[in-house]
Amino acid sequence: MVVDLRAASLTVDTVCWGPSATQPMILQPVSFQLAAGQVLGVVGANGAGKTTLLRLLYRWARPLGGRIMIDGQDIWQMPARAAARRVAAVLQEQPTDFALTVREVVALGRIPHRQGFARPGQRCNAQIDQALLRLDLAHLEQRAFGTLSGGERQRCMVARALAQEPQILVLDEPTNHLDIRHQLEVIALIRDLDVTIVTSLHDLNLAAELCDDILLLRQGQAVAFGAPGDVLTPARVSDAFDVGVHAEQLSLSGRQHLTYHLANTDTGYLK
Repeated sequence: MVVDLRAASLTVDTVCWGPSATQPMILQPVSFQLAAGQVLGVVGANGAGKTTLLRLLYRWARPLGGRIMIDGQDIWQMPARAAARRVAAVLQEQPTDFALTVREVVALGRIPHRQGFARPGQRCNAQIDQALLRLDLAHLEQRAFGTLSGGERQRCMVARALAQEPQILVLDEPTNHLDIRHQLEVIALIRDLDVTIVTSLHDLNLAAELCDDILLLRQGQAVAFGAPGDVLTPARVSDAFDVGVHAEQLSLSGRQHLTYHLANTDTGYLK
């Protein structure tokens, strides 16, 4: 049995966050709308507020102000289990001391769908099998999670998120720790999934190629939101990252490709 995922719309309405109401905001009010099935790339320098925003989306932290809505429903008006059925997250940090097999870790994604201590049923097992296959992990399903390489652990956590059957998938640097082949596989997977995806990315050229929309953050503020070509202009990227930027058109694809160099120097490095 193949279990299909279903996308949902995402609305972020003047959402902000800080350690407390009396301390400076780490994330200033930000608003955007994402249609069902779209991919949003969140980009910005270290400390720009990317991880803070993602944490609000998957309910790790509650906004100090504003609302986050999935298909018009506020996620903080839902029971936690209901929200976990709709939003899944894959983080950069992965535990290494799980005393669980790969299959058992992926099966954790089914917990929001189970009642009490019920054992996984046919639907749960089908979703687990499908997630293992999609991430090329079926041959590792009985391996202990702690014995995996960094890339294998990353793929395992993506499989766990898919087993959760989310409508919104939050990915924090999903290609970290992956070799080139598995980077390409995860990118292809993102393109093929019928879910709404919000992902933080350091590689701006990858973000431009992969994402329908880009949200550019700088020092906790939203600088721009929209199509990659409109947001990732040399001037905006230069200001957000404090680097020199050169844009060129690739002859075969016609896409814009950005190269960077240290600001105020003639000696550049390419990224």
